[in-house]
Amino acid sequence: MIGEKEVHSLRRLAARWMEHAASPCMAERRLQWKAVKDLKAEKPMILVETCMLPDYIGSDELVCVDPFIRNIEKSLYEIVRHADEIGDDIVVDPWFRIPWQLEISDYGVPIEAHHATTSGGSDLAYSFNFGVQSEKDARKLHLRTRSVNRRESFHQKELLEDIFGDILPVRLGGYDYFDADPGYRPWLGNLYGGLTMDLFKLIGNDNLLTWVYDNPELIHSIMKVIRDDRQAHFKFMEKEGLLYQNTDTWMPCPGSYGFVSDLPQPQDERSGQTHLKDCWCWTDSQESTPISPSMFEEFFLPYIAEVTRPFGLTYYGCCEGLHDRFEGIARAIPNLRAVSVSGWSNFARMGEMLGRKYVYSRKPTPAFISGAHPDWELLKKDVRDTLDSAKNCSLEFCFRDIYTIEGDRPRLAKWVRMTRAMMGE
Repeated sequence: MIGEKEVHSLRRLAARWMEHAASPCMAERRLQWKAVKDLKAEKPMILVETCMLPDYIGSDELVCVDPFIRNIEKSLYEIVRHADEIGDDIVVDPWFRIPWQLEISDYGVPIEAHHATTSGGSDLAYSFNFGVQSEKDARKLHLRTRSVNRRESFHQKELLEDIFGDILPVRLGGYDYFDADPGYRPWLGNLYGGLTMDLFKLIGNDNLLTWVYDNPELIHSIMKVIRDDRQAHFKFMEKEGLLYQNTDTWMPCPGSYGFVSDLPQPQDERSGQTHLKDCWCWTDSQESTPISPSMFEEFFLPYIAEVTRPFGLTYYGCCEGLHDRFEGIARAIPNLRAVSVSGWSNFARMGEMLGRKYVYSRKPTPAFISGAHPDWELLKKDVRDTLDSAKNCSLEFCFRDIYTIEGDRPRLAKWVRMTRAMMGE
């Protein structure tokens, strides 16, 4: 039973959400983000990720008790506060999307996440049990099974529609990695084609780095299982009608928007079926960064590339440096459109290689803004080096993976104002 105070909180947040969604600036931002992804950027776009900040919305600010409803309240509050305070180029959608409820088995070897909790209560740090330590263990691996609980999915949708659907429409689409994969934060609707994260969770970092020398066939055999499983997952999502076109909204894990002219524009979700070719895929391989470019192309890139092929466009990269292996990635993934440029990359080299052929998706270094004492000189240099290196590119700033700001929310807006000033806005 949901109480009157809980309903009031949800409806108040839904109304404020829709005020932002109806603002004329949202239509303009959609056009500007689309221009970036169309490789015709009129100016750099800026987005700050807040979903990874554990204290962006304090627990004492929430009134809902039921875990599902409380999570909805927090999600609404986060977007509203973000749009109220930060001053970046956030686009607030005129709807609220929740994921389909999926049930996904393990690979035949359980993946168990072990979290470490800080003194402040955050549990962002975690490790795994690394259940594959031998060829015998690897022989247990198989494709995961999956099913969709439509009854529960529609129940959740109808529940929210009864509470605030007259203010903020509710949609179903995608799924939540948090339910499917221990250790992930909710990455709603992401079509994630990265494979080495699961490889790492199965075999651990030491084996990942040494088996390419000591037992290369074992690495290949495990990568084939993970590749086949990911392909089966995407086909399942498509066949069951669980996809939505992620060209109409934020793509959580790249931390960017999918607005683009080169894919079909989103249709009414009640008609027609979305296909993989209508969507973006996001992929990366952070875990293989210590591997040489040539060994990366031998052991990992071919499998990753195969997974991206059914999609309309691909966004590549996360926190890894790519300047030493980008050319191989570009050859292997012909539908590549946007590329992450993290603090580990050579900014100038990436600018030369990306040019106007790919989006220069800059990920500012989160360490500079985190903790008790943000370093504004390093933050300024980070932006200046980016603007110099990407002056001939379609540029977006996607500030991701900020975990600690010591309750100092205004520093996020301060960084946006500083960056806009350096851009001449």
